[in-house]
Amino acid sequence: MTRDIADIRRDYEGGHLDADKMPDTPLELFEEWLTLALESEGLDGNAMTLATVDSQGMPHARIVLLKGYDQRGLTFYTNYQSHKGSELANVPQAAVVFWWPSLSRQIRIEGEVIQVLPEESDRYFASRPRESQLGAWVATQSVEIPDREWIERRQERFESAYADQDIPRPAHWGGYLIMPRLMEFWQGQPSRLHDRIRYELRGDDWSRYRLAP
Repeated sequence: MTRDIADIRRDYEGGHLDADKMPDTPLELFEEWLTLALESEGLDGNAMTLATVDSQGMPHARIVLLKGYDQRGLTFYTNYQSHKGSELANVPQAAVVFWWPSLSRQIRIEGEVIQVLPEESDRYFASRPRESQLGAWVATQSVEIPDREWIERRQERFESAYADQDIPRPAHWGGYLIMPRLMEFWQGQPSRLHDRIRYELRGDDWSRYRLAP
């Protein structure tokens, strides 16, 4: 029997956001919220939904992990030959959403996307566990495969090939940098009267304003 989900609802609670007391640029607030989320959400605190658009205008979304951020923007790593990689090659723009239920908070971010420099990808790849390094070679991401055994045999071949030696970063694997032009901070409130403060990059300066729930 299908469960009736129409009546499932949650009353959000959270401190109000005062736009006049928020920092002039969004990164400081992003760092503050992310730090709290990593404490409250544990290992899932840096998970974000990444949305890209294919050449036909069809949007696609999936969960990826934030692996770095600075004044330039947000960084994540993946296979450049994956579906999201080919989509970003055609339309180098993306949107991401962080959702932290324990805090009744979310952040929406939109911006242009570029590949990070190879040296930056090399540094991050070298920091990964060996099993994850092998996985970058093994996984032909987004390609149809016949069965689970196919990928397990492929893993065995690469384990043998790189036995007792360092594993180099594949040229088809590396980082992307999302350079935000919009960041929206959402704080849940009772009665669905949520707080939404949006930062928007206009020229070289960030503007900040409140949106209706």
